[in-house]
Amino acid sequence: MRRPAAACLREAARALTRPGAAGPPSAAARRAVSVRGVDIDDFSRLHLAPSRFGLDPSVTHLNHGSFGATPDLVRDRQDELRREVERDPGLFFATLLDRTAKARNEVAAFLGAEPEGMAFVSNVTEGVAVALNSVPLQAGDEILLCDHAYGAVEIAARRRAELTGAGVVKVTLPGGTDGDWSGEEAAETFLGAVTSRTKVAVFDHITSNTARLLPVGRLVEAFRARGIVTIVDAAHAPGMLEVEVSAVGADFWTGNLHKWAFAPRPSGVLAVAPRWRERVEPLVPSFYQGDGFPKNLEFKGTLDYTPWLAAPHGTRFLRELGAAAVRERNAGLVARGQAILAERAGLVPWRSDPELSMRVLRLPAGVATTWEQGEALAAEIWTRFGCRTGVKAWPQAGLLRLSAQLYNREADYERLATGLRELLG
Repeated sequence: MRRPAAACLREAARALTRPGAAGPPSAAARRAVSVRGVDIDDFSRLHLAPSRFGLDPSVTHLNHGSFGATPDLVRDRQDELRREVERDPGLFFATLLDRTAKARNEVAAFLGAEPEGMAFVSNVTEGVAVALNSVPLQAGDEILLCDHAYGAVEIAARRRAELTGAGVVKVTLPGGTDGDWSGEEAAETFLGAVTSRTKVAVFDHITSNTARLLPVGRLVEAFRARGIVTIVDAAHAPGMLEVEVSAVGADFWTGNLHKWAFAPRPSGVLAVAPRWRERVEPLVPSFYQGDGFPKNLEFKGTLDYTPWLAAPHGTRFLRELGAAAVRERNAGLVARGQAILAERAGLVPWRSDPELSMRVLRLPAGVATTWEQGEALAAEIWTRFGCRTGVKAWPQAGLLRLSAQLYNREADYERLATGLRELLG
């Protein structure tokens, strides 16, 4: 039986009450705001100083979703592994395959995946590219995705289409500028675009730019019934959600470990359904090409394998804190952060999903409608106010994406709100 999240929070708080682990809660954090049955008072105790993640404490880090942050004890383990490589490279590489398999087994158990059907990859961009490379396509076939797809994923789909003569169909989810759509509406939009030429559907578990949860189970089942290959971009799912990859049942499911599962960068996984494992085609051949999946995908000569070998230390750290408690704490804090930005900076909240540790607000009309404008605004926010944020281009009005992680407090969002009120007027 799982322990209540509040109990996990209290236990984790006691464990973290040591020098450098947690400071006293701010006055703002002490304001009790109930979120899914857990008070902000509890959230404030489950806190790690930014320095515990190697982050600059003078900067307000509200963009965890882009790059993640690695706890000190996981970085320490990775440093040990790097020193081990340098002491005796021959020994390290002689034992690498077995150690990689052991790490893979542990991460697979954390994700509810079959170890023999999962391989380490650098990130989801690689995972999606490998999946697309493994599916035979020909002229006239179609790859289906939506307007919330991550940019690099769309580029990979269009590149594969160019090489094979296939086409890309990009559907627009309902909701326009406010993201007001339900999971069922999203599913109906995807399925309504299916034709006899649709061979592959690529869709997110959690949309990156817009921080929405898609109904992956419903989509996988519906596409499978139509004979369509499914590729799930789950970049943000490991660690943020409790996932059972095998239960999802996608043909290809790929997620990052360095975002929300506390692993070093770069580290991700690609889980492959049994019928596709013998057909996985790596982007770069190696000596183990003939050994098949997952070995043919993981071994790439003198690559730095330490992020993968250290990844289980990240998932253990999350489990020891109480994964459910961390998820609820972060989801509740980012909800509070979204409310602060709406109230004090006048931004309009997008529809959100309560279990996620990211939320989005709409910027004023005409602001950050292109990638270049979004990058410029994010740089100005950092330069003037010392806040790292995610600014995402969107038609008519750009989006501000907030994240919450253990090193964040309510005061971080207040600082950003004060700056944006000055900047945007």
